[in-house]
Amino acid sequence: MIDDVPGGEDREILARMVEAVESAGSVLLRRYSPAARISDGESLLAAIDANDEASTTVLRPALEHARPSARWDDDEEGTGPLGAGEWWVTDAAEGNVNHIHGSSGWAVTATLVRDDVPVLTAVHIPLAGETYTAAQGGGAFLDGAPLSVSQKTDLAAALVSTGQAKPGEDPQVRRRLSASIDALLDHALLVAAAVPATLQILPVASGHTDAFWQYGQIRSGLVAGALLVREAGGVVLDARGADWTLASDAFVATTPALATAMTAALSLIP
Repeated sequence: MIDDVPGGEDREILARMVEAVESAGSVLLRRYSPAARISDGESLLAAIDANDEASTTVLRPALEHARPSARWDDDEEGTGPLGAGEWWVTDAAEGNVNHIHGSSGWAVTATLVRDDVPVLTAVHIPLAGETYTAAQGGGAFLDGAPLSVSQKTDLAAALVSTGQAKPGEDPQVRRRLSASIDALLDHALLVAAAVPATLQILPVASGHTDAFWQYGQIRSGLVAGALLVREAGGVVLDARGADWTLASDAFVATTPALATAMTAALSLIP
């Protein structure tokens, strides 16, 4: 819960973050129709841009008011470290492609990154009316109820998932993704692949699934989920088992008991 966030200033920031993502989510919800279909690439890009603009128009001013000193990460497909200080890393319409095709699986995310570490996050899923929050050292929550990762200890019984970080991914990243799916099909119970990343990481934080991994390190798709999983008692690593950072070239979110098996399965991928 927000009341559990250490430090009065961060509690106030997180409360405003929740208001911001929920307000932006309401904008996207009004624009949503399950009957929506896209017939060509030009229409797809236009619809994506329109959703981004409509949501960002609400989200950005609200977050900048919540923390005026924090810089804004303008690159939605940005990778790597941001540098010292505070940054807003957001996706005003994560899963936008699902939204414009009339599907579920879209959200609004906002994360405050401090010295390259995510410290506060809020994720709103308008269709479900759900809001996930987490604060460094303060736990992870869904609508105020605490989250906890699963208690699975055997990868052979685990539900795991992955997905593309972005369209037009680098060929080397695509080859690693394909090889890793094949590797996990040999080790896990079931392997799923879907987008967007955050909505595949949230079930790990909630204990509904057991692991998520991804190559292609798009900041805006990973920082919210990373904080939620860590605060729900999970671990976030790179493919070799080191702690994940914004400089990592792979992302693995899982339970402590499955971490060794997951990274062992991925460690031999070139």
